[in-house]
Amino acid sequence: MYPPGGQRQPEMDFEQVTARFREGLGRFGGRFGGSGVVLFIIGILVLGIIVWAGTGVYTIGPGENAALRLFGAAQLNPVTQEGLHWWWPTPVGKKDVVLVTETRRMELGFRSNANGANSPISSEALMISGDLNIVDVQMVVQYNIKSLNDFLFRVDDPGEQTRDIPLGRPDGRTLTDAAEAALRLVVGQRSIDDVLVRNREDVEENTKIRLQEIMDSYHSGINIETVQLQDVKAPEEVRDAFDDVLRARQERDTRINQARAFEADIIPRAEGDAERIKESAEAFRQARIARARGEAEQFKAVLAEYQSSREVTRQRLYLEAMEQVLPGVSKIIISPEAETVLILGEQEGLTPIPIGPQP
Repeated sequence: MYPPGGQRQPEMDFEQVTARFREGLGRFGGRFGGSGVVLFIIGILVLGIIVWAGTGVYTIGPGENAALRLFGAAQLNPVTQEGLHWWWPTPVGKKDVVLVTETRRMELGFRSNANGANSPISSEALMISGDLNIVDVQMVVQYNIKSLNDFLFRVDDPGEQTRDIPLGRPDGRTLTDAAEAALRLVVGQRSIDDVLVRNREDVEENTKIRLQEIMDSYHSGINIETVQLQDVKAPEEVRDAFDDVLRARQERDTRINQARAFEADIIPRAEGDAERIKESAEAFRQARIARARGEAEQFKAVLAEYQSSREVTRQRLYLEAMEQVLPGVSKIIISPEAETVLILGEQEGLTPIPIGPQP
């Protein structure tokens, strides 16, 4: 039978090839003797062993680990040191070099396409909240590898073709199902308002904690870095009503923020006015206290003078009181024992008049 587009190719005769090989060995043995054939075979074997051993050299780059197996049994600790290493080649040993620090992504409730568009998956996204409302939740999980041996050898996973996850890796269906279970558990314990608006951060944090607990219970070797809610919305049939509620809440929050801004503006000013009034009252109090103390000291001084010379002090106090009672009025005081007339206040035409005979 001829191949299409060409003539028949001559078939290889295995017996002829074997005969030619034996003929070559015979000539080689005749030239070097029987020991030469042995040395030639040993040399070929040694060269083959060297080439085989050379295939065991491998490189660990930044952020990579190598999981080693010997006769199918995984070694206890993976290789983490960067640089060149050697391990038994196939079929004696095997090695898996994996970038463990890489942040990987898992999508729940949707799948992103190459052109940037998202395709929703209702079977994963629709769930019931704690107040018996249906909510459509899309979530992204970011993770990395914290234990390479557990990641490669502890979980038998069917993989996930949509994310190019091969068989046996726990970040396939295992991670997807665990993330869906954790999210449904958290959403089922909260009202739809918490999931839509109020406490999305708490929902993300609690989902992350639950998901990490599930993956640790499987010994998956996966570390959950972040859990982010993407598009959280009500079902299409009641979305308009929920949008009205959200707009009303946003308006309410706006009014509350305006009131808080007014409060933040008016309270400092009122507190400033109160402090000024307090300072003014304190100054008035200090002034009154100082004046009262001064008057008390003055009274004590007058009292001391009065106790030392009562008549003179009494007369002086009387005259000072008359000055205060009748200000601006000329006053003439005549004492029976005095030899002169005392005139208080300056007036034209009034002069002191001596009392009694002149010397």
